[in-house]
Amino acid sequence: MSTYKHEFQRHKTREVQVGGVAIGGDNPIRVQSMTTPDTNLVEETIAQILRLEEAGCEIVRVTVPKAEDAAVLGEIKRRIHIPLICDIHFDYKMALIALDHPVDKIRINPGNIGGNDRYRQVIRKCKDKGVPMRIGVNAGSLEREMAMKYGFPCPPAMVDSALRYIEIAESEGFYDIIVSLKSSDVIMAVEAYRLYAKQANYPTHIGITEAGKAPYAVTKSACGLAPILLDGIGDTIRISLLGDPVPEIAAAFDILQATQRRVRRPELISCPTCGRLDIDLEAIIAQMEKRLEGRTTPVKVSILGCVVNGPGEAREADLGIAAGKGKGVIFKRGEIIRHVLESEMVDALIEEIDKWEIEERANGNLPKEKSVDNGKSRVRLPVLK
Repeated sequence: MSTYKHEFQRHKTREVQVGGVAIGGDNPIRVQSMTTPDTNLVEETIAQILRLEEAGCEIVRVTVPKAEDAAVLGEIKRRIHIPLICDIHFDYKMALIALDHPVDKIRINPGNIGGNDRYRQVIRKCKDKGVPMRIGVNAGSLEREMAMKYGFPCPPAMVDSALRYIEIAESEGFYDIIVSLKSSDVIMAVEAYRLYAKQANYPTHIGITEAGKAPYAVTKSACGLAPILLDGIGDTIRISLLGDPVPEIAAAFDILQATQRRVRRPELISCPTCGRLDIDLEAIIAQMEKRLEGRTTPVKVSILGCVVNGPGEAREADLGIAAGKGKGVIFKRGEIIRHVLESEMVDALIEEIDKWEIEERANGNLPKEKSVDNGKSRVRLPVLK
């Protein structure tokens, strides 16, 4: 009996290089965030970026509303280890100034920088500098023309806006484009990305904008992004949280893990606490989490502590244990492989995970690992397509 495997069809997109990170195509969905200090507060900005890097952030965005913000971009870029994106709103001149510095991408909303002539100036300079652009369409700031055409913000208006700006960029011979279609409305965002994916093949940055404060904001983001991800849409992701951006990274990777779009660590499945529980499941899970910390083995381990659902659900994982009254049975691919006492369960499961990983790698069933250098340590991350 083999574990059921989902087959995902990913929305096929072009590949765009952002610094040394490839976006789109068959590349992993990249996790990004945005800094909160004024960008010209160099030490604060860099310190926050380094904390984001440590959490696993792969691309970072800073806002550049003033000349003094643009002036420090080179210093920031020199001292960080991930691609640097400049966020531009309203003043197209700030985009042009920022492009005179060593940046890896520009993010603009063409609808709020003062017209197509100014948008074309930014496109031409991006093309000249070899810097990609994210076209950021936001339901809350659609240009007047789209508002008049559709009467109110809606998915067709957002996609129509994005396609128009893509056409303008293409008319300038510029194709290094990433597109976002953000809304604070979950349903609007899902429908917009789905509609876009039927009409264009430029990579997408996905997120639910202005999601608010955790934990609700994480739940809201998961509700909006899961349908998009499960449809195979999305090439970069941000979870927008109020306050410190570092927790955004764990939230993003959790959502990618849960949707099986980017599995970077073991997944532990456990039953809820109820009157049927016959072992100290909380203690076992705590020990397993500690033993597996930092490990990238993409194995699904089910630990069930009763005889009602345990045997059936344990069979559905790569490895599983069904336990009760101080002892249990370990399953591998649906077959019983050993009997263990409660006191032996953690050691036994770790031993079986080690064996599973060796076997899966020998059979070519696990992805190759990519070494990511954050400037402080070497982190081994599995690359899943």
